[in-house]
Amino acid sequence: MFGSFEIRKKYLILLAMTGLLVCLDQASKIYIHTHLALGQEIEVIKNFFNITYVRNYGAAFGILAQAPENFRDIFFLMMPPIALTIILFIMKGVPERDRLTVFALSSVFGGAIGNYLDRIFHGYVIDFLDFYLSKGTIPLSSIGFANDYPAIRASHWPAFNVADIAIVSGVMLLILLEIIKIIETKKQTEKDAPAKEAQATDS
Repeated sequence: MFGSFEIRKKYLILLAMTGLLVCLDQASKIYIHTHLALGQEIEVIKNFFNITYVRNYGAAFGILAQAPENFRDIFFLMMPPIALTIILFIMKGVPERDRLTVFALSSVFGGAIGNYLDRIFHGYVIDFLDFYLSKGTIPLSSIGFANDYPAIRASHWPAFNVADIAIVSGVMLLILLEIIKIIETKKQTEKDAPAKEAQATDS
């Protein structure tokens, strides 16, 4: 009974986070799609951040955008269901008490569904969060610093969306948790080493 409760609660967290992320992601994309023309920009922070309507035919941050169309269509319609299945399989082995891992996997799951809905309904993903640095200055004064500072060169990060943030955040959290786990295992091994050596000597 207790085990079934653990599983039920774990998947309720997955369902709740997925629903929230998909709603936020799709609501923002619908607004961009219905209120902005393709390529239209709204300046938010001068020389640093715009809201820009971009259609991404590739993966996150434009990866594979230049691949042949037939390959893209098949690849991006097949891969998300496979990835979602893998996440559910991994989630099955995660203890309900391991909330951070559950949240991380749920974040990736929800983000993947958000972008997959775009693929199904539009054939592309709607991106709009556009961060960049214009050649000349970094606008630090706009966020409270006394002065702006010269930029070395112009740079532009590929536009992204709420689903991308959820996916990247979830993956980064999973990597961080794995690093912490490795460090803790190493510390525990070093702590147990003297005792094991003493036992080996006695025997």
